[in-house]
Amino acid sequence: MTNQELNRLLRELRARVPADAAEQLEREPPERIDQALRHLPQQFATRVAAHLPDSLRPARFAAAEDSAPNTIDELMEAPRGVLPPHTTVTRAIEFIRTAEDSAEITYLYVADYDMKLRGLVVLRELLLAEPEQKLEELMITNPYRFAAGMEVLDAVKAAARRQYPVYPVCDADGRLVGLVRGWRLMEAQAFEISAQSGKMVGVSGEERIETPMLPAFKMRHPWLQVNLLTAFLDVFVVGMFSGTIEKIVALAAFLPVLAGQSGNTGCQTLAITLRGMTLGELDTFPVRKLFFKEMRLGLFNGLFTGIPAGLAMWWYAHHMGTAHPEMLALTVWLAMIGGCFVASFAGVFIPLTLKRFGADPVTASAIFLTTCTDIAGMGLMLVLATSLVTIT
Repeated sequence: MTNQELNRLLRELRARVPADAAEQLEREPPERIDQALRHLPQQFATRVAAHLPDSLRPARFAAAEDSAPNTIDELMEAPRGVLPPHTTVTRAIEFIRTAEDSAEITYLYVADYDMKLRGLVVLRELLLAEPEQKLEELMITNPYRFAAGMEVLDAVKAAARRQYPVYPVCDADGRLVGLVRGWRLMEAQAFEISAQSGKMVGVSGEERIETPMLPAFKMRHPWLQVNLLTAFLDVFVVGMFSGTIEKIVALAAFLPVLAGQSGNTGCQTLAITLRGMTLGELDTFPVRKLFFKEMRLGLFNGLFTGIPAGLAMWWYAHHMGTAHPEMLALTVWLAMIGGCFVASFAGVFIPLTLKRFGADPVTASAIFLTTCTDIAGMGLMLVLATSLVTIT
């Protein structure tokens, strides 16, 4: 490959995001791929290599993994459609017609010669303008822009409110350094949301189906050990009431029902809370209002799911010949209400508290929530049943 060909290839690769750059490189011979990656910036080259098939990835990038981008710099492509303020409409249209990447031009960006962004022009305005009008007369001044190095999550929140197809990216001095397409942000957000369900059960967001067994084991196993430790709390609570269970054997059959129902209620609340945190909805929605809404939902869910559960306990206790089946049914009904109520509170409180102390609410919340809901559901039923035994 001649220097001229290499420089042309490097310019084309730098103008693309890593996934597209890798797709273009796949059409090149292996030696050209290696040569191009050596001349690209190290961070960018690593992310491009992560998208290449294993057979084409140079050995020095063997450990490269594709993961969710942290900043918009990793989603950014080179500026295109940039013209000076005094450019006429006629010249701007000619520029678009002759540009090699004309299909990629969504807006014309008006910038000074030092690349300081002054405004943007919607292409429709060119069709309605007079041929000799200048872009500075048509441009939208001070358009919304992303700051270089901005977190992807913050950019997604901003894009959700505006929904522009393309966003300019400027440095601290206002110079245009790149563009980020809206669909790239949504793609990054989809990656993050798809990883949430795995994180909630201790699966790292970086783990993929092709991740080797040993790295996957190292990422998953520590959380299973933490979950085991918290499960001992459930054992301790049940053990405290072993005497009650021995006297009312029917309780043992309904302990999993209470734990499962309160756990599901808490997971529903947790999912809504995490979604609100991810999409930035909690920035404008009062936390106190969220607590009040979810606790009321937990109360009503417990009230109405507790009715069939209580009837089932009455039938089961009556069939087994257990004394006071009506009181046991009432115990299950009250425990269901209390368990779901506490679970709804915990589904909001736990992720918000973890985030406040700097922990990842997605990864850690489910473990603490499971323990909390188990103790709330089973513990409340055993406390009520013990009171019943004492009374009778």
